[in-house]
Amino acid sequence: MNSSQHNNFCKNIFQYTRRNSSECKVGNTPLGAKHPIRVQSMTNTDTNDIETSVQQSIRMIESGAAYVRLTTQGTKEAENLKFIKEALVKKGFETPLVADIHFNTKAAFIAAKYADKVRINPGNFVDKRADFKDHSYGDIKYQEDLQKIKDNFVPLLRICKENSTALRIGTNHGSLSDRIMSRYGDTPHGMVEATLEFLRICKEENFSDVAISIKSSNTVMMVKTVRLLVCEMEKENMHYPLHLGVTEAGEGEDGRIKSAVGTGALLNDGIGDTVRISLTENPEIESPVGQKLVDYISHKQNHPLITAPEKAEINLLDFYKRSTTLVKNIGSPKVPVVIADLSHEKYLLTDLPVKAGYILDPDKIEWKKDKLAADFIYVNGCDPIFADYPEDLGIIVDQDCWELANQYSENTYPLFQAAEFLHDDLSGNYSPIHFVECTYTDLSEAFLTKVKENPKVVLICNSNHQNAFAEQRAFAYSLIQNKCDAPLVFKRSFTDDILEDFQLKAASDLGSLFFDGFGNGICLSNHGYLPAMEIISTAFGILQAARVRTSKTEFVSCPGCGRTLFQLQDVVAEVKKQFAHLTHLKIGVMGCIVNGPGEMGDVDYGYVGAGPGKISIYKGHEVIKKNIPSENAIQELMEVIKINGDWIENKTN
Repeated sequence: MNSSQHNNFCKNIFQYTRRNSSECKVGNTPLGAKHPIRVQSMTNTDTNDIETSVQQSIRMIESGAAYVRLTTQGTKEAENLKFIKEALVKKGFETPLVADIHFNTKAAFIAAKYADKVRINPGNFVDKRADFKDHSYGDIKYQEDLQKIKDNFVPLLRICKENSTALRIGTNHGSLSDRIMSRYGDTPHGMVEATLEFLRICKEENFSDVAISIKSSNTVMMVKTVRLLVCEMEKENMHYPLHLGVTEAGEGEDGRIKSAVGTGALLNDGIGDTVRISLTENPEIESPVGQKLVDYISHKQNHPLITAPEKAEINLLDFYKRSTTLVKNIGSPKVPVVIADLSHEKYLLTDLPVKAGYILDPDKIEWKKDKLAADFIYVNGCDPIFADYPEDLGIIVDQDCWELANQYSENTYPLFQAAEFLHDDLSGNYSPIHFVECTYTDLSEAFLTKVKENPKVVLICNSNHQNAFAEQRAFAYSLIQNKCDAPLVFKRSFTDDILEDFQLKAASDLGSLFFDGFGNGICLSNHGYLPAMEIISTAFGILQAARVRTSKTEFVSCPGCGRTLFQLQDVVAEVKKQFAHLTHLKIGVMGCIVNGPGEMGDVDYGYVGAGPGKISIYKGHEVIKKNIPSENAIQELMEVIKINGDWIENKTN
C-alpha cells in the first residue's frame, strides 16, 4: 500500500465518518450511498419447502431483516424463489429476497430472474475451490482462467440487468481457488484479489448494482482484509457498498462478542452498509442483535471533535503490535491482563475473589484460579482480609490507602489519578506497579515526560467520550508518537441491565484496539444490574475474539441454512459439552461441505455434514474420517483428537 492510500484510510480514524459508497438497488430497499445501514439474515429452511420458508421469512422480516437470503444450491431451489416471493407478496411482504449460490452457475442464472439479489462466491462460481495442495499456475494458465471467469460471469450480469437484479460478490476466507492460492496464498491479498477480479468485470460491463462481502471466522483476518479491499477499491475508483459479517461466529456469548469485535471494528471505521450477525441460533434472532450494534455505532455521528495526534503513521492494514516495557506481568511480551472493577462492592468480604473468578477448595482451604479469573481486582478501601485472598490475585487500591493495604498483602498496588501522579513525589513509593488512570486530555508534555521517567507506570486509559473508541485509539497513537512505551490498559464504563447490550457495546469499542496491537490490559465496569462474572467473562471474550489471549475452547459454528444436514444447534451444544475443557483447541461444527472445510478457517478439528445422517471428521483442512454415522460422530471426533495427541482429560468430571 502506498502512502496516499494509507493517508486516505487514516484521515478519519479519530472521528466517526461513514465511507461514501455507491448505491446498489436491491428491490425496494436500496443499499449504500446515503441509505441507512441495513441488517439482514438468512433462512435455515429447505428452499424446496415453500410454506416453511415463507413462514420463517416472515418471522425474520418482522424481527427487522431488511433482506432475506435463501439457500439456492440447485436449479429447483432457484425456481422455487419465484413461488416464495409470490407467497410473501400476497401476504403483504415485499422485503427483497437474496439467492445464495455456491458451485452452480445454472442456478445463479435462474435465480437472477426471480430474486432481488444474487450472491455468488468467487472461490467456487467458476473456479474449483482449493484442495490445499501445491499447484503451479504460469501466467498463460492464469490468464486463461481469468477469461473463463469472464465468459461465465458476463452472461449472469446481462440477466441481472434485464431483471433489475442486484449482485453480491461474497468472498469467504477458506474458499479461495487453487489459482488464487498459488499466487497469493491464504492471505488478505488473496481474498482481495479474488474479489477484484469480479469487480473489474462489473466495472467493464457498467454494472453498478453490486455489493461486496469478505468474511472470515477469524476477526483479525476479516477486518484487515476489508480495510485492504477498501484501499484497493479506492485506488481503482470503485466505491461499491460493503456487507459485513463474521462468518461462523457461533452462538450465545461467543457469537455476539466475536461478531461485535469484527463487525464493530469496521463500523467504527465508517466502513459498512449492511450487516449480518451469523449466529448458530434461530435466524429471526440475528437481526435484532445486528440492529443494536448498528444503532450503537450510528449514535456516534456528529460527536465532539477529537484532536488527532500530530502524526498518524501506524499502518492499520499491517499486523502491528505496540512494543512496551514489562512491568511485573503487564506489557510485552505478556498476554493482556484482565482487571475486574469491584469498587462498587460495599463490603470487602472473603468471597470477593469468587466474584473475580477464583474457586475456594474447602478441603485444602486454598484458592484455585479458574480459566476466566481476573488477574487484578480494583476495590475501594482496604481490609485485613486481603491476607486471605489468593496469592496470584493482584489487588489495586486508591493510592491514599495503599501503604496500609500493603501491610496485609504484598499483592496490593496503588492507583493514582492523573493529577495525583503529575504533582506527587512517587520516589518513595516502593510498589512494583504504579497504576495511573488518565484520559486523552491528560496527555500533556509534562505528564508524558513523567511517565517515561518512571519504569513502574501502567497507564489505565479511561474514556467517557461519545466516541470513546476513537478517543482511546488517539490515546494509543499519542503514546507511540511520543515514544512512550508504558503498558496500556483500556477501561470502559457502561450502564446496562441487559447482558447482550453490554457485550455488543464493549466488544465493538474495545476489540480492534487489541488486535490492532495497542492494548496490554482491559478493565470493564458496569453500573447496571449485571453479575461481576458476566462482566469479567465479556472481557476475556473480547480478548479471545481479538486473538490476543485464549482462555477457553474456541468453537466455530455456522448459523445453518437449507443445506444443513443435521440438527445444528443440538450438535453444537453437545460438542461444547464434550470438548469445552480443551482450551488449547479451535473446533469447527459445519452443517455442510459449503461451510467446511474451507470456511472453518484455522480450526484444529472439524465436524462437517457429509450427507443425510453422515458426518466427516477433519484435522485442519484434511478429512480424516468420511461418512461416519451421525450417532457415532462425536465419539469419533474424540478419538481423532486423542490419536493426534491433543486430548486432555477433563478433571472437573
